[in-house]
Amino acid sequence: MTSTPTPGNGTGKSPIAVVAAAVGAMIGTIRHARAQPKRVDDMAGVNDFRRRSVRRRPVVLVHGTWCSAYDTWHTMAPALVERGYPVFALDYGHRRGYDTTNVFNMVGGADIAESARELAGFVERVVAVTGSETVDLVGHSQGGTVAHQYLKFNGGSNANDPTRNRVRSLVTLGATNHGTTYGNKQIVGAVVEKLGFPVVGTTDATVGPSYAQQLFGSPFIAALNEHGDTVPGVRYTVVATKFDTVSTPPKATFLEPGEGAVVTNLWLQDVAPDSTAGHMELTTDRAAVDLVLNALDESRDRPQLH
Repeated sequence: MTSTPTPGNGTGKSPIAVVAAAVGAMIGTIRHARAQPKRVDDMAGVNDFRRRSVRRRPVVLVHGTWCSAYDTWHTMAPALVERGYPVFALDYGHRRGYDTTNVFNMVGGADIAESARELAGFVERVVAVTGSETVDLVGHSQGGTVAHQYLKFNGGSNANDPTRNRVRSLVTLGATNHGTTYGNKQIVGAVVEKLGFPVVGTTDATVGPSYAQQLFGSPFIAALNEHGDTVPGVRYTVVATKFDTVSTPPKATFLEPGEGAVVTNLWLQDVAPDSTAGHMELTTDRAAVDLVLNALDESRDRPQLH
């Protein structure tokens, strides 16, 4: 936690009740489709693991915190399939029973380093069946952060020879690249921690450590970005919406290019001024989908930030 404001929330409720309600509300918002769960394999053309040669570079979709691959990509994946991309998506970060964390079995709840290793294994399966030496990644929310961890520490890039990177392009949508304050939830959490209630330990145990790892100023975020935002040889497209209330402040998602990397930072509203899409709509909003398609199509000019 990075701030310790004076206790008091003006609601008449105890701080513990406030933070519990805040986390509960976020779970309810992000997992709105949980009542009727569907599998990513239910989407036509996605996760075809038959061995074959492919014409276009495979695209691997990486969902965010507490929201399944199907719930995240049910609009984006078909659009990519229609364009001829081999599309793959995984549900990661919910291997209940390995330890005492994430007892609610929330997808994307596990330690982000563990999830990055899971992503690495999934990517290797993709390249094995497609024959492609490289993939493109699209990550929403924590999915972008998992992708960064994979690029830097789990084989997604080759520091000695960037031409041998496993990843060619990374597109992120509302990613927690530099951490998030979760709106006002980090402040509430700091108050409760100051009063002696172990908020981080409680969230780790119930919904998994990834929630706290993504907090602005967390040790995980500091280590992730210690040597810069990017790795050589990767094209980054970073999309944010001014109406994001989950990955906050929204502009914190933008990246600073390092040596050998190409970065395009975009506000969704720069290409769609009337869009009021929030955090969850970044994977379904028509303009956001078009930005992803454009970013992955190397034959087209990429949109520029105005």
